[in-house]
Formats: sequence, structure tokens, C-alpha cells
Amino acid sequence: MTEPDETSGDIPEPEPTPLLAPADGVPPVASYPSEIARAAEQLAGGTGAFAVDAERASGFRYSNRAYLLQIRRAGAGTVLIDPVNHGGDPLQVMAPLAEVLSTDEWVLHAADQDLPCLAELGMTPPSLYDTELGARLAGFDRVNLAEMVRRLLGLGLVKGHGAADWSKRPLPADWLNYAALDVEVLLELRAAVAAALDEQGKSDWAAQEFEFLRTVEPTVTRRDRWRRTSGIHKVRDPRALAAVRELWIARDQIAQRRDIAPGRILPDAAIVNAATVDPDTVEKIVALPVFGGSRQRRSAQVWLDALARARQDPNPPTGSEPLTGPPPPARWARRKPEAAERLEAARSGLSELSQKVSVPTENLLTPDTVRRLCWDWQPVENIEAAVDDFLAHARARPWQRELTVPVLTEALTPSPPASSD
Repeated sequence: MTEPDETSGDIPEPEPTPLLAPADGVPPVASYPSEIARAAEQLAGGTGAFAVDAERASGFRYSNRAYLLQIRRAGAGTVLIDPVNHGGDPLQVMAPLAEVLSTDEWVLHAADQDLPCLAELGMTPPSLYDTELGARLAGFDRVNLAEMVRRLLGLGLVKGHGAADWSKRPLPADWLNYAALDVEVLLELRAAVAAALDEQGKSDWAAQEFEFLRTVEPTVTRRDRWRRTSGIHKVRDPRALAAVRELWIARDQIAQRRDIAPGRILPDAAIVNAATVDPDTVEKIVALPVFGGSRQRRSAQVWLDALARARQDPNPPTGSEPLTGPPPPARWARRKPEAAERLEAARSGLSELSQKVSVPTENLLTPDTVRRLCWDWQPVENIEAAVDDFLAHARARPWQRELTVPVLTEALTPSPPASSD
């Protein structure tokens, strides 16, 4: 039998040690205000950063609220908090926990997913460390929690329930085990990611990114959200577009009132189909796929009323939502060829830079920032200063500007005229 060549990359990686249960067992869930206050006291008795995670019920509920909080701290262990069934004012009940959490750094994995629902509970970090974002900056190609724990700590997390309906009560024991494991080794993972970043000289880059993530204001929600209905590209007629809009609004109102994910009220495909067919009687609408079910039959008049409103709209919508930025790049070559050339040069330069520093291009600069720069660009005498000013206004961080301004300056510098010789 041939031994694997150590330089060939064919040596199998050692199997990770299974991490099947928390070292101290699964803690009880604190649900009542007195239990949550005791959990806060327990965490206050620990030291150092807090490992923080939250479970939501995306795909099941309309809201993005947290249905379970997991927090771990050295010397204090792990606490599990039910933030919805305490029977009191959420901000008041969570105040003791929020106060303790305000005393030291939070460590999260994919913090942008959890920070909004934690802020709803009055909890904001005084400082932040995102192990997923840090791993991206360190050049890891797979940055999900299980892969990072396997690769850096040699541990195998059990298959999770991240996509489960965490609004369910009581929560099953295996779900709670999974939830507690999510923060079991997060502090150790932070140390491993920090070591990788430090070795590559990227610790300051990460610190700037974490602070930006902690303090950035939420982006403005798209105004015409109904235009994101899946399959709407098949709808061309303005009257049918109005029907999509009215059906979407009716569904959204029901979903918000009942706190159920809109797709569970009525699938997008059913909205597009009804808008296209435009039934005007109960018999016609229940003959359509989905609408014939017993639950949808009870709501038939709601959908018919929405379709009637669309027919009465004197100014039905046309085309797509007005753009607030450049058109799709596929149209640039025809509409503004010089911008298309700039974008191609910028993308090429940033791709080379990405390979050189082992950071994904989207983390060097957001694609939208690059597109806006290339589309709106006007010739100036000092290209480098103008690029730096544009990126500063686009909230690019200093480390990003230091790396990308030279690349973009070169991409935006006009080529010298061809020699006549």
C-alpha cells in the first residue's frame, strides 16, 4: 500500500472529536422574570467576553424576533433565555440581562443576523467580535460555524436545528442541546480566528469591520417590497402587476397580524397565478391551484377583494421599480460603454487584489459601491483623491480605502491615446 505523500495534499484530515452535549449539561431555560434576573446574576459572576447567539423562527413567523437566547461566559457557564413567554414588558424584563451584557465584548458568529433581534430586547454590545466575518477576512473559504469549529478546534458539532420553528413551545430537549452547543466553544473559536488574523497582519482590519458592524444604521427597506414576489418577471400587463401588488399587501397584512411567515399564508406562485388569471368569482378563484384548499376557501373573499381593487386602480404600475442607482451591468455596454469598460477594469483589479490579500472581493468593497463609482464617474484632475473621497462617503473603512484606492485609480485612469506611428 502506497503511503500518502505529505506534500501532495492527499493526507486525510483527522476525524473531528464529536461534540455531542455541553460539558456542564443543558441548562434549564429561564422564562420568568425572576429566572431571567438570576441568569443575569450568574453571568455577572463570570469574567471576560460573552458568547452570544439567538434563535429565530424565520420561515415560520412574520417577525424576526428572538425566541431563544444563548449566552456563555467564562466562570459563569451557559444560560438559556426564553425572551417571549415571561408575561411582562420585554424591555423591562430583559433590563437586568442587558445591563450585564453591556459590561464586556460580545462574540457572535454572523452577528448581522442576530444583532437586530437582540436590539429589539434593549441589548446592544459595547464591543463586538464576529467569528464569521473574521474568518472571511482571514481567507477561509467555508465559514459556517460547524466548519470553523471542525477546522480550527478539531471538534464536530452535531447536526443542528437552525431552520426549525423556534417559536414552538415547549422546545424539544434535542433543540436545546443544539442551542447550548452553539455557544459552547464560541470563545475558543474567537481566540483561534484572532490568532489567524494576527498572523496575517489583519487584526486591525477586523477591528474596523467589527466596529462598523456594531454601529452601522440599518439600511432603508425597499419601498415597493411587493416587487420581490417570486415569479413577478412573468407578469407584463400593468393591471396584472396591480393585482400582484394588492394580493401581496393583503397577504402581508394578514401575516403581520397573525405573526406568520407570508409564504405560509399564500405562496408567491399562487399570487402570480391569480394575478394573471384574474378570477372574479369565488367559483373561479377556488378552481385555481392552492386556492381550492379548505383554508384558502375561507379566505376567498379576501383575495377577490384584492383583485377588485387592482381592477379599479386608475394608475396601475408599469415596469420595474424606479432605480435608485445604476442599471444592471448587463445593460451598460449598450447604454454607457465607457462605464462598462471602467467596471470591467475595476472588477479585474479588485479580483487580483482579492487573491493577493486572501480576502473576498465583496469584503474589500461592496459590489454596489464599485458599480456606483464606475457608473457615475466624471473625469477629474486628481483621480486618487476623488476615489478616496467617494469611498469615504460610501462608508468604506480606512483599511479598505488604503487597499482599493490605488487599484480603482488605475482602473479609472484613461488609457493614453494610441500612437499615430
